[in-house]
Amino acid sequence: MPVKRKIEWFFRKLVGLLSIVRGYNLLVIIVAQYLTSIFILSEEASFITVVTELRLLTLIISTALVIASGYIINSFYDREKDLINRPQKTKLDKLVSQRTKLSIYFILNFLAVIVASYNSFNAVLFFSFYIFGIWLYSHKLKRLVIVGNIVATLLAIFPFFAIFMYYKNYDWVIFGHAHFLTLLILIREIVKDLENISGDIAAGYRTMPIVFGEQKTKHTLTFLVLVTLFVVWLLILFFSLGHMDYYFMFSVLVLLFFLWLVVKSKNKKDYLLLHNILKFLIVAGVLSIVLIDPKVLAS
Repeated sequence: MPVKRKIEWFFRKLVGLLSIVRGYNLLVIIVAQYLTSIFILSEEASFITVVTELRLLTLIISTALVIASGYIINSFYDREKDLINRPQKTKLDKLVSQRTKLSIYFILNFLAVIVASYNSFNAVLFFSFYIFGIWLYSHKLKRLVIVGNIVATLLAIFPFFAIFMYYKNYDWVIFGHAHFLTLLILIREIVKDLENISGDIAAGYRTMPIVFGEQKTKHTLTFLVLVTLFVVWLLILFFSLGHMDYYFMFSVLVLLFFLWLVVKSKNKKDYLLLHNILKFLIVAGVLSIVLIDPKVLAS
């Protein structure tokens, strides 16, 4: 094979792999972990102290490796479903063979455990359990009604448990933030089920819209959004969050608009808009962590 074609082949494979592991999502998670460490969990520690902390770095690298491998194993099992739900993305994903996906999956998990071992044995156990949980979800649990949504939500917030346990910070405001994030992710998972009905039916999945119908699923979304608004009210009323209050006030407006759209939504395009609104709200929440005054939390 000529050198030029080898280079083209390599970059095509790289683009396909980046599509599978969702590099953008990995970056958001890494930033979220660091911002959470700096502005919420580390209390009096300086910015330099946090970003140069080697043990924290090993946790964040291990997290990124495991999540990347999780996206790969999801892509491996969801190939048939994604052909229907995400045909354009699937074209990129198909640049990487199923065999290559599995090889990279095992390599990333092995590296994650090795990196975690530089932290502690408990970290090795934590990430080993995380790897198993992602595999079990991808292989079996995601096909089960309600169970799949709950497990996907827990796996999504699992990386923050690693940081939480590292700092051993048990402030109530942290639990409040965790509840808010958990509810947003759970709502997003249910919206994804509405968005992906066609592919889920073809793949034999038993999601909420398939089992209970779209209308009852919308009622569930409405209830969860109202619970989320109640959590936001508690956070604003009872906790000192500095300028983060502005984000939560903004999130109230976005969630009310989201509720209106839920009632109006009828097709895949509408559900995709709902999904993107939630992604925007989650990313905005990550970036808004810088608005928190650590001194206020520490007081």
